[in-house]
Amino acid sequence: MTQRVLPGLAGLMVLVLGLTGCADPSAPPAEPGAGAVTVTKCGQELSFQAPPERVVTLDQSSTETVLALGLVDRVVGTANLKTKVAPRYAADYAKVPVLNPKLLTGEQLQAANPDFVAASFKAQYTADRVGTREELAQLGLPSFVSAVACPEADEAGRTPFELLFSDYEALGRIFRVEDRAGELVEKQRAAVAEAAKTGEGVSGEPTVLWLYSTFNGTPYVAGGSGLPAEMSRLVGAKNAFDDISEDWPEVSWERIAERDPDVIVVGDLSERGAPGDSAAEKVSMMREHPVVSQLAAVRDNKIIEVPGIEMDPSVRSVDTLGLVAKGMRELGHVR
Repeated sequence: MTQRVLPGLAGLMVLVLGLTGCADPSAPPAEPGAGAVTVTKCGQELSFQAPPERVVTLDQSSTETVLALGLVDRVVGTANLKTKVAPRYAADYAKVPVLNPKLLTGEQLQAANPDFVAASFKAQYTADRVGTREELAQLGLPSFVSAVACPEADEAGRTPFELLFSDYEALGRIFRVEDRAGELVEKQRAAVAEAAKTGEGVSGEPTVLWLYSTFNGTPYVAGGSGLPAEMSRLVGAKNAFDDISEDWPEVSWERIAERDPDVIVVGDLSERGAPGDSAAEKVSMMREHPVVSQLAAVRDNKIIEVPGIEMDPSVRSVDTLGLVAKGMRELGHVR
């Protein structure tokens, strides 16, 4: 495989070298043929004559998705570990080289010599990280982004879980493992349907606050455009900040107190290591806050702890959906 030089911290000079000095100008891009697979992700059409053999994943969620499809032998690097790897993926994850425990650079991506890059979020592809998707495409390196990150481009109108399932199906086609992808979709659809049964038995419409993280003591919660809003609906509840059209808006503790949620879901991001990342730290902040500590949900411990990574679209998000459904039953919200 031709070595590619990719953009990153070295900026434009590295990009120019990659475009003029290290690519093979005599090798035209392959035209899609009878055996080619073409998918569209986040507005980019990606064509593959054969399954990729050297995959780099830019975040934990995309890594675990690839592992869920049984493709550990194709992964040559990962980055950006946020929390503990799910036990069912731990053995395979241990086989994958961690190129950077945090955000990958263009130089580190180049060193892995990939032929496919995957990420859960568009924000991973920036000029000061691994390069934009357009820059990578110019170098002949296809980049995959979850459909959940750009529903306006991919299958608009579908639920976040259906968009996740479309990711599995697209990766199944790209890697020619359609059967594995189909089995994963079927299993997760069943989990979503099971949670919806709980929602049918919920009394009234309790409100749920999804507390993802804190930064300098300021809370970030689920807004109305992210996956937690859909998970709330499925379990018969309403996201407390549904009226904010952002995934993770910054709010104040006082605004949380004004919403007075019936249930609080707290994300654990212990492995990320920033102050306030663990679920225990967030719960302590709420219990120590002069106003939030007076909320019935805090006083009566109506708190459900979940892995923070599962609040974002992930192959593991159905696990948190199940935890919240179970919590709603245990907290007495189900008839």
